[in-house]
Amino acid sequence: MNNVYKFFLMALLCQPGILSATDFKFNSNGKFKIMQVTDTHIVADSEHSGVTVEMLHQVLDAEQPDLVIFTGDVVTGKPYKAGFDLVIEPVVSRKIPWALVFGNHDNEQDLAYEPMAAFIQSYPYNVGRMTKLKNVTGYGNYILEIKDQSGKKTQAVLYCMDSHAYSTQKPTVDGYGWFAFDQVAWYRQQSEKYTAANQGEPLPALAFFHIPLPEYRAVYTEQGHPMTGSQLENVCSPEINTGMFGAMLEKGDVMGTFVGHDHVNDYIFNCYGIALTYGRFSGSQNTYGDLKNGVRIIELTEGQHGFDTWIRLDDEIVINQVRFPDDVPMKKR
Repeated sequence: MNNVYKFFLMALLCQPGILSATDFKFNSNGKFKIMQVTDTHIVADSEHSGVTVEMLHQVLDAEQPDLVIFTGDVVTGKPYKAGFDLVIEPVVSRKIPWALVFGNHDNEQDLAYEPMAAFIQSYPYNVGRMTKLKNVTGYGNYILEIKDQSGKKTQAVLYCMDSHAYSTQKPTVDGYGWFAFDQVAWYRQQSEKYTAANQGEPLPALAFFHIPLPEYRAVYTEQGHPMTGSQLENVCSPEINTGMFGAMLEKGDVMGTFVGHDHVNDYIFNCYGIALTYGRFSGSQNTYGDLKNGVRIIELTEGQHGFDTWIRLDDEIVINQVRFPDDVPMKKR
């Protein structure tokens, strides 16, 4: 990292009051735009990381999102702090609020979860909450609220959750981690609270985490499932299903889940009324992946139970633009 950039970043960090409040609101057109960045796999001293950083500069200028959410595997090389400085600069320099959830590779570098979470929490414009909640497993289980245009009433919520890394039951159960039962209970409690405050009507909600739910495998196990996007590898979901999708289905608020993890999948499909969605791989040649890197955009409209989404590849190219649920029907049995 050059000295000019170090000076720029430290100047930002030392400014008072730049940790933005989490009170988002729909704009005067009733819109709120989220950019999902996933699997950047930044390595500070790798020339390939510059490809990702340049892409981020382009798509941020093109889309001008209200919020950026990183869905895991952000930095995958030592030193972690230098890599994070590199990937967050395009967002911070534009003073855009951002949030983050961990992936399975984030703590494999030179920082354990607790110091890594504290380090991330110290950055400007970070609106996430990486602290560990009492009686809830993991780091980074939190909620962001989006209020109406007046900023008074909550109109939508974003659940950000830690999907963990690897199985805690090896060698009996191999593979990737799963949501703990206390996380499912936490989600249910929060959903019920928002629904009660909204006169019994579930608020439109989205959920962001790294590892796809077991239900994402429906694309493979059920032939002919309607979908939009690329499906080029097997779904690497956990072997154990603790019921997060079932809880979301029952509570009726979550319209879509947004994950990463599988670098050459970027599809969206309708599973019983919930959009199970991949972000677009945002990394480069620091890891595997044959898709041109980019980001997923999600745009909410105030008062609507649905959303528009598309993939932005650079400052000119947009693909796979759909409106959910209108353009993504459920499979007919």
